[in-house]
Amino acid sequence: MDRKEFLKSLAAAGLVATVMPHGELTLLAQGGQDGMPDMVAVLGGEPAAMFGEGIATMGGISKYISKGDRVVLKPNAAWDRPPEMAANTNPELMSAIVKACFEGGAKEVLVFDHTCDNWKKSYENSGIERAVTAAGAKMIPADEEEYYREIDFPQGKVLKKAKVHKAILDCDVWFNIPILKVHRGAKMTVAMKNLMGIVWNRQFFHRHDLSQAIADVNTLKKKPALNIVDAYRVMKSNGPRGLGEGDVVLTKGLFISSDPVAVDTAATKFLGRVTKMTVEEVNHIAYARDLGLGTTDLDSLNIERIKL
Repeated sequence: MDRKEFLKSLAAAGLVATVMPHGELTLLAQGGQDGMPDMVAVLGGEPAAMFGEGIATMGGISKYISKGDRVVLKPNAAWDRPPEMAANTNPELMSAIVKACFEGGAKEVLVFDHTCDNWKKSYENSGIERAVTAAGAKMIPADEEEYYREIDFPQGKVLKKAKVHKAILDCDVWFNIPILKVHRGAKMTVAMKNLMGIVWNRQFFHRHDLSQAIADVNTLKKKPALNIVDAYRVMKSNGPRGLGEGDVVLTKGLFISSDPVAVDTAATKFLGRVTKMTVEEVNHIAYARDLGLGTTDLDSLNIERIKL
């Protein structure tokens, strides 16, 4: 992606930057706690390099984990599809995050998803299992009800109780690492919808108000420290599983934020570059905003943009 396309992509995502004489990108809004950005948008690099720049800009991994922490990573690993199909989180990104966690002092890094396809095949053929185990993490199963514990969602409108994977409930810190793609039911899937993979009964979502249930599950008290959105390849059609490589576009993007509503808003606008999708079509974004889970007003945020 050249510089012109990079700026177009930022504009489409509501992340328009001011260009200084030397081509530097400056922030449109200031703010954020301790002067740190509320969101980082990185474009134009390989997954590991984009994550390295992004997490450094967010203050470094040690801002989010402490020495001896038990860390959980929740990618989208739901589908028995290879990385080129963009159905699952990029394995190179997963490897980089695992390595960063250990460098930050993590004692243990666990990785799981409640898959839609056979969990063993999904873990293997997505490339995620091989990537994270080589980096020192452990893939754990999520295919049995015994791995989950029921908790209340007192803020939920339709989701009042759910069994959540114990790895999430018992860890010291966790990171939500979705891939950006279209979804036939929810219109798009990224940070907030990725939390369906921490719940045992996913069918509840589809049998009730899917969009409201997605917003509700994000009222989980133990929230991810960061949402790290893989937009290296995006699925523009036939999501969430995809039919062929014609469904995939190489966009070389990454978004990082602790605000799931903001990052879903930015990612949806970014996806709209190739799908014409609008934020208004994705109901769970507005529902989550109305629950007080984040903002859709990107202009109010300190967003740092990085071009590699």
